[in-house]
Amino acid sequence: MISDALVARLCDRVAASTSDTFSTVNVFTGGTLAKVPRSSPEDVAEAVEAARKAQQVWAGVAVADRIPVFERFHALLLKHTEEILDILQAETGKSRKDGFLEVSAPLVTVGHYARKAPKLLAPQRRQGMLPGLVKTRELRVPKGVVGTITPWNYPFALAFMDIIPALIAGNGVVLKPDTQTALCTLFGVDLLYQAGLPQGLLQVVIGDGPVVGTALVDTADYIGFTGSTRTGREIAARAGQRLVGYSLELGGKNPLLVLADANVHQAAVGAVQTCFSNSGQLCMSPERLFVHTAVYDDFVQRFLNEVKRMNLAAAYDYSADMGSLTSQRQLETVIKHVEDARAKGATVLTGGKARPELGPFFYEPTVLTDVTPEMLCYDNETFGPVVSIYRVADDTEAVERANATSYGLNASVFSKSIAHGEHVAAQLKAGTVHINDGHVVGLGSADAPMGGMKDSGVGRRNGAEGLLKYTESQNISVQRVPLTTPPRWLPFGWYVKSMQGLLRLIRRSNIR
Repeated sequence: MISDALVARLCDRVAASTSDTFSTVNVFTGGTLAKVPRSSPEDVAEAVEAARKAQQVWAGVAVADRIPVFERFHALLLKHTEEILDILQAETGKSRKDGFLEVSAPLVTVGHYARKAPKLLAPQRRQGMLPGLVKTRELRVPKGVVGTITPWNYPFALAFMDIIPALIAGNGVVLKPDTQTALCTLFGVDLLYQAGLPQGLLQVVIGDGPVVGTALVDTADYIGFTGSTRTGREIAARAGQRLVGYSLELGGKNPLLVLADANVHQAAVGAVQTCFSNSGQLCMSPERLFVHTAVYDDFVQRFLNEVKRMNLAAAYDYSADMGSLTSQRQLETVIKHVEDARAKGATVLTGGKARPELGPFFYEPTVLTDVTPEMLCYDNETFGPVVSIYRVADDTEAVERANATSYGLNASVFSKSIAHGEHVAAQLKAGTVHINDGHVVGLGSADAPMGGMKDSGVGRRNGAEGLLKYTESQNISVQRVPLTTPPRWLPFGWYVKSMQGLLRLIRRSNIR
């Protein structure tokens, strides 16, 4: 399926000067998938400098002339979707359904910024200090070299949703993908170069986070990171020492609220789709379900029926509803959380065990009740196919319990009344809130920003901010006639009075 020739071609894109390699795993079988090059800190430094050299030329290209590269990339993504899906499934173990949604995300990103970027990045006329006498414009200048560090759970989507706006904004990029999922990312990088991206503008380094990731954080002009809150804090501290900007999408312990007026069937189906997407290895997936007592019993029964109907399989077609966890480490975390909850009195309504006959890292979709604060899964991110359900008396209790977490990435509200759903959504401390959906429609609404509050991150992806964060704003102001220094013949006291009078007149006329 994934030929040695393809692996060799993709690995040639890695900035690595030694013969050291990593072995990646075929998640469905546990066997070796590929050997990928290992970069060194010196390779990172060279990659940054190479990207910087190419970026200086790229920054001089008009935005409208950058866009065709990404339109061709869009066409190549559509043409090679099946190949990307094969690699993505082998590296992550996700179902092909989840893989298709992932590959679709960069298509939306390209389409959005191809339309919006020329206007967003164009010089903007601003009101000068004194109308008519001062001309002021705001320019958007590229940061330089953006260091992008992406995770293993959505390696293709999260890499290119960040890379595309960074490049369109005129930057060079050095990308550090997760080692286990490097091939699918490298395939996309190869397609970008096929689409006409200038050579050297996008560099790839691969290696352990504390070594290669740290080297990148210490040399790039801006850092984009998606991953754990713990690592995000470390990156923020290092970037702060250098006074460079950063954007961090971090962990979540996301709530899903089923209100008294919800369509219970729709809520049950929607909850299953979002809770167990990518086997729960999605930072936006709900792990805590708060259900109004009026519909609690009905919802739980319907939800369990939907869960039990799910098809788990290591399938390279669209027959599987859920695939595998991605690693032994993730499997161990899920087992630890479930067994800890079970030992401390939680009730397992369905699931609760590994499925090694399907593949080495499979675990059943699991639903818990009677989860209490002393259990690991109560407020720690499990990042697996495990959810807990809680009965609530009213909206107020649901909101209070949903907000009782250090995280604030995503939330979901199910209600037949859009007005009711929006009223509750506005009270939730989360960067994105979905109504009658789990996570897809907000993520796909590329014109609106998404990101985390509290410990779930800093900065936003998508929307205007998702592009402009890769730029510096520059104020260029022109004094048409001398204003700040009076002529020698005018006493400064008279100058002060005349300026005060002018400012008073401007304020009264509502010009400023």
